[in-house]
Amino acid sequence: MQNMSHAATKYSPLYFLASLGMGGLSVTFFMYLFFWVPHPGQPVPVFEDVWPVLTGGTLLQQAMVLIAWAGIAFFAFHNIKLLIFNLRKYAEFKRSEGFEAFAQSNAGSQVLAMPLALAMTVNVGFILGLTFVPGLWSIVEYMFPAAIVAFLAIGYIALRQLGHFIASRLHSGGFNCSANNSFAQMLPAFALSMIGVGLAAPAAMSTTIVTSGISLVLSTFFITAAVLLALVVLVMSIRPMLEHGVNVEAAPTLMVVIPIMTVIGIALLRQGHGLHVNFDSHTTDADTMMTLTRLLSVQVLFGLFGLAVMSRVGYLARFVTGRETSAGSYALVCPGVALSVMTQFWLNKGLVAAGLVAKFSVAYWAISAVAVGFQIAMIVLVWMLATKHFRPLPQGAVAAA
Repeated sequence: MQNMSHAATKYSPLYFLASLGMGGLSVTFFMYLFFWVPHPGQPVPVFEDVWPVLTGGTLLQQAMVLIAWAGIAFFAFHNIKLLIFNLRKYAEFKRSEGFEAFAQSNAGSQVLAMPLALAMTVNVGFILGLTFVPGLWSIVEYMFPAAIVAFLAIGYIALRQLGHFIASRLHSGGFNCSANNSFAQMLPAFALSMIGVGLAAPAAMSTTIVTSGISLVLSTFFITAAVLLALVVLVMSIRPMLEHGVNVEAAPTLMVVIPIMTVIGIALLRQGHGLHVNFDSHTTDADTMMTLTRLLSVQVLFGLFGLAVMSRVGYLARFVTGRETSAGSYALVCPGVALSVMTQFWLNKGLVAAGLVAKFSVAYWAISAVAVGFQIAMIVLVWMLATKHFRPLPQGAVAAA
């Protein structure tokens, strides 16, 4: 009998978050190159920027590049591997007898985890190209339209899934408001924001005004939709949580606002850069610092809120270190990854750019250590979750499942 894992035998679309988390960790290693390697001439580091550091830099710089390359490649591989696993299992799940009941329940919105993971993988693919493909920047203007088309295709899937979920509830009802005692319905907003940040990339990096302008318009649409949807879910979820308490298994969703804020923050930075370079619109470094500080403040508040609730209901002891399993546990990876990335942006694009912290000073490395700390913690968490969810089960356990 083929070895099967818990994720394979008890599949849920939320396992797309496993692929998402791997992609996010790949991004955290790209932050090393993005902020610690000079890249004059283009807004992101490419192979030609990194290679001289690897071959002619100090031993510490060479070690940093090797760690970054290894981290990017390792987690990108698992991002793609888990995406393929999920696409196969999701196709089987859609043909199963229980799919219709799932689709008609509150959990039906979980299908938006698929376009969320797809959008992340497209971003990861771009990072792989920048990092490992020599000469890529010379043809990058031809890649931007293709990237826009790819993200629009994913956006179509997301809007179609979301439209079907909402239209079905508005037509025949069936949404259990009392069971909406978490932020689980925030997942579609997360998916739309991930598509929006991908669409914003050409706005920042393209020197073709038409490409940049199209990117600005389309990314604004998806980011606006994500914000509106997140606000609606935030309001409609508070009352059932106060009346019935938090759904313990969905407790990690209380921190889903954290990755949404990071994604929106990066999208705003990309749009701002594109407006500055291509449309002569200017934002001061102090403005950027304050925008990032506000977003980080929201993240810290929701992080404290989520951790306090999870501690009270004993979530970690049950579903992470304990014997119980829940696909929703992978939602814990996203906030930690998002805080790591946002801390890097807040430090470099905010504090350093505004002149508050000197680059590579003691204070700089102290704050960078916080970002790396979140990164390491999430790597440990991913390893723990992978052991629980993707380790092959004994044949007897598979037969029982």
